[in-house]
Amino acid sequence: MIPHQTPFFLPWLYPSLTWRMEADKKELYLTFDDGPVSGPTEFVLDQLFKASIKATFFCIGDNIRKNPGVFKQITAGGHTIGNHTFNHLSGWKTSTEKYLSNVKEFEETLSAVQYAKETRLFRPPYGRMTRKQIKALSHYRIIMWDVLSQDYNHKLSPEQCLRGTMEACRPGSIIVLHDSYKSEKNMEYALPRLIDFFSHKGFAFKAM
Repeated sequence: MIPHQTPFFLPWLYPSLTWRMEADKKELYLTFDDGPVSGPTEFVLDQLFKASIKATFFCIGDNIRKNPGVFKQITAGGHTIGNHTFNHLSGWKTSTEKYLSNVKEFEETLSAVQYAKETRLFRPPYGRMTRKQIKALSHYRIIMWDVLSQDYNHKLSPEQCLRGTMEACRPGSIIVLHDSYKSEKNMEYALPRLIDFFSHKGFAFKAM
């Protein structure tokens, strides 16, 4: 079974990647992968607005192309945007040349929707990329995670998803959820309860 918390040896093997933020403060970092899509992304934005929280969205370029209005809701909310490739490619199954081209295509999509800010954050889909790809994308800050909610896992009930995520969190944790249709049921159960639980414990939520 995949653990909710990242195994300790991965940050040791890949120290140039960001797995967790500073742990001396009671802060957590919510990140959302695979959007924007109508429905789940708007649910997330509503929950973040209600709690006055900023988060980081690692978007798929093709979803931005298909849903420019939803993407503009993310940016209007003041959230941080990260590159998650144009087509959600696995670096392990893709040549470096094609992978870099897909990353660039994401950036071109931002220009097409008139998003003028520089995107300095990158997250590899599935968390999979080669050392050659890592080196080639060193101008990005490559953001991995400390806590994987597994909201996409249909073998987990919403309650199991929430409990596993809560138990894995610690100060400085970067938490992955998904604003996608596949993850919708578990994410919509877990997110508001996660925010409420840690807010009552005195944690602040930050964007990258």
